[in-house]
Amino acid sequence: MTTDRILAGAHKEEDDVLETSLRPRRLDDYIGQEKVKDNLRIAVAAAQQRGEPLDHVLLYGPPGLGKTTLANIIASEMGVSIRTTSGPAIERPGDLAAILTNLQQDDVLFIDEVHRLARAVEEILYPAMEDYALDLVLGKGPGARSVRLALPTFTLIGATTRYAMMSPPLRDRFGAVYRLDFYETAAISQIVERSARILEVELDEGGRDEIARRSRGTPRVANRLLRRVRDFAQVMADGAITVEVAREALARLEIDAIGLDEVDHKVLRTIIDKFNGGPVGLDTIAAAISEEADTIMDVYEPYLLQIGFIQRTPRGRVVTRGAYEHLGLPPHGRPSAAGQPALWD
Repeated sequence: MTTDRILAGAHKEEDDVLETSLRPRRLDDYIGQEKVKDNLRIAVAAAQQRGEPLDHVLLYGPPGLGKTTLANIIASEMGVSIRTTSGPAIERPGDLAAILTNLQQDDVLFIDEVHRLARAVEEILYPAMEDYALDLVLGKGPGARSVRLALPTFTLIGATTRYAMMSPPLRDRFGAVYRLDFYETAAISQIVERSARILEVELDEGGRDEIARRSRGTPRVANRLLRRVRDFAQVMADGAITVEVAREALARLEIDAIGLDEVDHKVLRTIIDKFNGGPVGLDTIAAAISEEADTIMDVYEPYLLQIGFIQRTPRGRVVTRGAYEHLGLPPHGRPSAAGQPALWD
């Protein structure tokens, strides 16, 4: 169910070509995340003045917010090369050792989904991050011996959507930790306008803002929707994206005025119709809609929580009054617990 969602922030193969052409190369071109950008500017400038590699950086937050883009920008600002891999791709310590020994002085190593590194791989990574050294064991049994190889200085940039799943020893070895939040609509509008300019798409202010409002505060989703609306405009409206064209195109994609699709509606209506609005446990919701609990928590919930349509309580998930109003349903007004007022009172 999740793999085909247009509104999913997770990377899809179809995004590769588009993101390569639209991805900013410098911090000055990167829109949004102002606090993170300001801190990175200072860190990069200080490292360059000292002639040292940048401290190890951890970026975390929902998918599609620009963690990979920021990693590439950091390497560009530092004037070094970047080597990109992911946690699941590094299956054995030897895989990581091969990557580390092939790095050049002060290079950036970017590991996406860093929380999925195997524990044995993490153990190799600790001395590499702290001492720029690689500890290897040669041989087996009584004749085995440990050898320490010196590595060139480098910067590790880790990205994760599951910060809490990272082991504390690994988290503690990152000198700078930054959280990326969902974007404001105004920032998404700027991203849509910039992308349309690069793609040479005729776009008016109303069409731009309509796409931005339905992009769930996620740049990757905004660019994906822009491409879909561009295709519709090319076939049905002489290539120009106006507010009317954008609304018609997005309506055909079953994306409502605030960026919810049929899957979001299904989650909300399941809680409302089957469980009287909650509270209900995550595993129960997952069973009711035939989906994995982790998928609901990682993919569906973040935006519904962000806009205040779902609340997490000690007893489970509860649909809020705002969700009832958006769906055009009368709120049940069910108390959150015996003797307590309803959550929206």
